Amino acid sequence: MTIYLLLAVFGVGSGITTVLFGFGGGFVTVPLIYLLITHAEHYGALKSENAMQMAVATSTCVMIATSAIATWQHAKRGNIITSQIWPMAVFIGVGAFIGAQLATIVSSNAVKWAFVIYLGLTIIDCLLRDGFIRRNQAQNLVSPPTAIMSGGFGIGIGIVAAFLGVGGSVMTVPLMRRRGMDMTKATAMANPLTVPVAFSATITYMLSAPTSPIAQTAWQIGYVDLAAFLVLICGALVGMRAALPMVGRIPDAIHAKIYIFLLVLVLLAMII
Repeated sequence: MTIYLLLAVFGVGSGITTVLFGFGGGFVTVPLIYLLITHAEHYGALKSENAMQMAVATSTCVMIATSAIATWQHAKRGNIITSQIWPMAVFIGVGAFIGAQLATIVSSNAVKWAFVIYLGLTIIDCLLRDGFIRRNQAQNLVSPPTAIMSGGFGIGIGIVAAFLGVGGSVMTVPLMRRRGMDMTKATAMANPLTVPVAFSATITYMLSAPTSPIAQTAWQIGYVDLAAFLVLICGALVGMRAALPMVGRIPDAIHAKIYIFLLVLVLLAMII
């Protein structure tokens, strides 16, 4: 019961970060589920060799619902620019399939450290490169991405996002930010780009079987823990509803700094 209460509480945080930062829940659920699998007695029958894959897979499943709902809510507020996400979303879905396949053939430890390293590099990039913390006012008019940019960035984003279970936010928010968007729109745009990642990756993870047969539980399909998914979704819906009144009200520079601060917290949770 304690574990499910913890999942519900973190689900609320997942919903809040989805609406305000476009995380889709991945940066909250991946560390949490990984720590539960590797430390909690509830998961005692599970092999730690599958811990990170299960965390990532369950995270992508959660993101299907949270990102779709957040996309709808942001669209009603005019924060979604369709020309910026099409046809990139298609290529992201293709990349997500590749990324999920790769995650099922490497070790849990490899996925964990790939998560940590990529997160660290993203934080450094956001802090040191111009255009993230302070918006580049010279690019107020954001032109739609070219076909080459959509294909190249889309497949790359999909691979990384599905492999690490973090949705598209960690790549698309910095990308949109440096192309001139304010944080409200940049984080909002991460949600429709996360939907194809989440859907494609989840199907792939569900159709894949953990390397050890005894790693399965009654609530598990492939690498996805449906019990954890259901509790997280219930919490996420509460968090998303609570966060909606704050959309567009956080000062732009502060919004960007909080985004980086949250990434730092997740990084620390994974390495401590």
